[in-house]
Amino acid sequence: MKRLYQGLAAFLVLFFAGIEVLLAQSTAAPINVTTTAVPFLRISPDARAGGMGDLGVATSPDVASSYYNLAKTPFAKKDVGIGLTYTPWLKDLGLNDVYLLAASGYKKLDENSALSASIRYFSLGDIHFTDNSGNDIGNGHPREWGLDLGYSRKLSDNLSIALAGRYIYSNLAGGYASTGGTTYQPGKTFAADISLFYHGVTDENGGWNFGLAISNLGGKIGYTNDATAKDYIPADLGLGASYTAVFDEDNKIMFGLDLHKLLVPSPPVLHDNPTPAEATQDSINTANYHNKGFVSGWTSSFSGPDQFKSIQASIGAEYAYQDQFFFRAGYYYEDKTKGDRKYFSMGVGLKYNVMGLNFSYIVPSGGGTNRNPLSNTLRFGLTFDLDSNSDNSSSTTP
Repeated sequence: MKRLYQGLAAFLVLFFAGIEVLLAQSTAAPINVTTTAVPFLRISPDARAGGMGDLGVATSPDVASSYYNLAKTPFAKKDVGIGLTYTPWLKDLGLNDVYLLAASGYKKLDENSALSASIRYFSLGDIHFTDNSGNDIGNGHPREWGLDLGYSRKLSDNLSIALAGRYIYSNLAGGYASTGGTTYQPGKTFAADISLFYHGVTDENGGWNFGLAISNLGGKIGYTNDATAKDYIPADLGLGASYTAVFDEDNKIMFGLDLHKLLVPSPPVLHDNPTPAEATQDSINTANYHNKGFVSGWTSSFSGPDQFKSIQASIGAEYAYQDQFFFRAGYYYEDKTKGDRKYFSMGVGLKYNVMGLNFSYIVPSGGGTNRNPLSNTLRFGLTFDLDSNSDNSSSTTP
């Protein structure tokens, strides 16, 4: 019972901390959504995290750690992990050719360090292109992908750090030309992640995990030769905490909270029906916004009256029975002025020997104005956890 009370107390602390952040974000300001290029990098590519409201910065280590906090990897119980995830996109609209495929893997070099790699491929389906006058100029298959390589290492028995590099490729309309003579080309850029993880959970007593992950720190990306027509990529600051309560050798439950802050400045708010003077000022503000370098973009993302409204929160829980059966639930929140994504999620997992299966499902909340592209969609993942020098018969969290 003591573990139960500790778990409930931890959940209440995390829950009310998240609620305090959410309620502090007033919706009185005008809608001013911060957009970036390559938004597929913000899609959760893991069915386990998807079942907990996209919770992942400080959850237990698994093969998908590279997507949320690579520093978790040295604390994984197995030497080798491989994961595959399929995520339908806009399935609720009847589209079958828009999807995200993700694959990840790690290999522990020793007890203190690991190498990791992952790839995300986003298909936008078949698109019919027209010019500004509506004339047919052909069909295309836009696609984007990102390739990651990372290294993680323990700094102590409880603390680890990780670095990862990422190559990003985005071909949305390569080879096509606009009526103004501009020829589009694939966008390419590099980015990096740095993360920290504190691992305080034990199999016998549970405990706390804490995580910090700064992701997609990289240059802007452009689709033409015009150096001024480049867009920010979705740099992100993530903070996470989770608490695991162990009831007995068969039953445990984890509660967690993640907060994410997009490290991209908000675009200027333009005037409705502007006067000539206001139109001139709008033009200057827009030019200044696009001319910022990516480093100054990171720093200026913390300035302005509405920047902290771009914080998104994930609150989730995972119950495990014998480390073989898993039941998950979560909630995701985004401020109304910054996109208004709100949804509940649920998921299940099954672990048998070296193989694990994870499923998640999103239930939209708040009406039809903020429906998620994953609404009413089942996504699934397959994992393999292996030991280099054993029969691989023990179980771990998938």
